[in-house]
Amino acid sequence: MDFQLGQGYLRGPRVRRAMRLDPVNASRGESVRSRLRHAAQQYQGHSDEHRPIRGYALAMGAYAGLAGTVVALGRRRGVRLPERMPVGDGALLGVATFRTSRLLTKAAVTSPLRAPFTRFERPGGPGEVEEEVRADGDARAFAELLTCPFCLAQWISTCFVAAYVADARRTRWAATTLAIASTSDVLQHAYSAMEQAG
Repeated sequence: MDFQLGQGYLRGPRVRRAMRLDPVNASRGESVRSRLRHAAQQYQGHSDEHRPIRGYALAMGAYAGLAGTVVALGRRRGVRLPERMPVGDGALLGVATFRTSRLLTKAAVTSPLRAPFTRFERPGGPGEVEEEVRADGDARAFAELLTCPFCLAQWISTCFVAAYVADARRTRWAATTLAIASTSDVLQHAYSAMEQAG
């Protein structure tokens, strides 16, 4: 089924067939379209910047599909969830998620991954860049995901947890590598601050 808020329509063979056979369903379908169109217009408000509502819906669907696929594969392979995750492992995965999200969304070295959807604005923090999203429509939602460390962190943390459940030992080592790099960043910033203060 094709669903689009911006233009306010629902279409698909089942919906069209139901509307032809049942005028009540047709009026309900029109009501749904009207409500969706109205909701999208209300969300836009008076801002000149278009918000890609349909793209956000697609991103949520993709995330739900990814999570569902991971769960289904785990069940098929007989993977069992542990009773709990040790606090230390949770903290380790949290630091690794932070480092990975910054690396993918802000690092200069990964800018080729974002370049099709962004425009360079200015240098950011050490080794980072500030970029402006230049994509439109559904691609804008994807571009915003690629440039927002807070947004991408949810996807990355899900991947880390899935990897941890499947193979905790290897995931700890991968996360430790990222956590060590984050510790190094903190020390580099602290050293630079002391040099500037001295």
